[in-house]
Amino acid sequence: MLEIVKQKIETLIEQGSSIDLVAYLNTLKNNDIVEFITELPQYSTNIIQILPIAKSVTVFKSLDLTDQIVIIKTLPANKTAELMNELAPDDRTAFLEELPKAAIRELVKMMNPEERIITLSMLGYPNDSVGRLMTPDYVYVYPNNTVAEAFEIIRKFGKSSETIDIIYVIDENGGLIDDIGIKKLILADTNKTILEILDGHCISLHVNDDQNHAHQEFKNHNRVALPVVDDNNILLGIVTVDDILWVAHEEFSEDMQKIGGTESFSEPYLDISFFKLIRKRVSWLVFLFLGELLTATAMSRVENELEKAIVLSLFIPLILSSGGNSGSQASTLIIQAMSIGEVKIRDWWRVLRREVLSGLCLGAILGSIGFIRVVIWHYLNPSIIGDNYLLISYVVCFSLVGIVLFGTVVGCMLPIIIRKLGGDPAVSSAPFVATVVDVTGITIYFGLAKILLF
Repeated sequence: MLEIVKQKIETLIEQGSSIDLVAYLNTLKNNDIVEFITELPQYSTNIIQILPIAKSVTVFKSLDLTDQIVIIKTLPANKTAELMNELAPDDRTAFLEELPKAAIRELVKMMNPEERIITLSMLGYPNDSVGRLMTPDYVYVYPNNTVAEAFEIIRKFGKSSETIDIIYVIDENGGLIDDIGIKKLILADTNKTILEILDGHCISLHVNDDQNHAHQEFKNHNRVALPVVDDNNILLGIVTVDDILWVAHEEFSEDMQKIGGTESFSEPYLDISFFKLIRKRVSWLVFLFLGELLTATAMSRVENELEKAIVLSLFIPLILSSGGNSGSQASTLIIQAMSIGEVKIRDWWRVLRREVLSGLCLGAILGSIGFIRVVIWHYLNPSIIGDNYLLISYVVCFSLVGIVLFGTVVGCMLPIIIRKLGGDPAVSSAPFVATVVDVTGITIYFGLAKILLF
């Protein structure tokens, strides 16, 4: 299907038939046009320029940031101004905050006075706040309006509203009183006043609330939109579920990158410059490398034990990887649970108790396997491990129990501690936990070897 669309559009562009091209584009779904622009970005400006403004806005906001920037740079000034004015305030703000300040200033100048005021107001809210997501396009009524009057208001202003699923009730000063679902309004007696059908179950967000908090509120209350208020309960705008889905996607991508041991990317992987990609990755790698140097230091302190039983070195990769793996498992589970609100800071004791038991159980299982492995190895080739094979089996077994337990405790507690200190739990990534456990694992392993063997 996409190949047919590409051939048809390319043919019409080459023929220079704008009327036929517009007619054909209007028959396509917006997603098809977005895919075409993504595949052939050289035609993006032409397409956005000739599309009807409503369709061009829908297509533009669905494009990747890289394609959006190319379009804005090459689009004629009058079309750029029209596009900026017609974009929903939340979509416009999301786009503008990715641009350099100089570019923002030039684009803001193109907007009409009303849209300029809205945009500057939204750009003034903190990064990652609900204020950056909200839109001022909503339908509101007063408590003394009748249901019939409310329908007239919806017909008058509903077209320019982000959603009419929820209607908001405000007082004369703009303070939020309640909200009403459209279903309830439709089923109500048209002669009743709005005040008579209110239920007082309105849930609102504060304009400075974190976007993650908004995500949790949407999930907990199953809403399609939530009102946004200031310190005086004045209704400033609304946040819709499509904005929250975008936030969830961005947060998920950022957390995955941090868990993998890199700084978060604000651009698609294939679009980010090579040197920026290196810069995003090198800081964590250097930090983890310096941490691993501590492992070498720890090994240098047990050099005598290694000389006495060189066979111990054979099991170092086994011991360290088991500790790192158990810690990485625990940290990933807790980060994921915290990100969706299943685990709070106050749950630390329940988490610790659970993971201590898990660590002991998992360590015992791996330790038993390690014990059996050493014994079998001895019987298959006695010359490798020697006469102390049984003691070495115990060293491997108990070391695995201790290291897996330690790794599990570190992995589960580190995200909670970081959140308590005000940081992002995702930075307690699997590589970071593995590095911490490696250093301690060497100490535990050779400490037990010194007790049991020497």
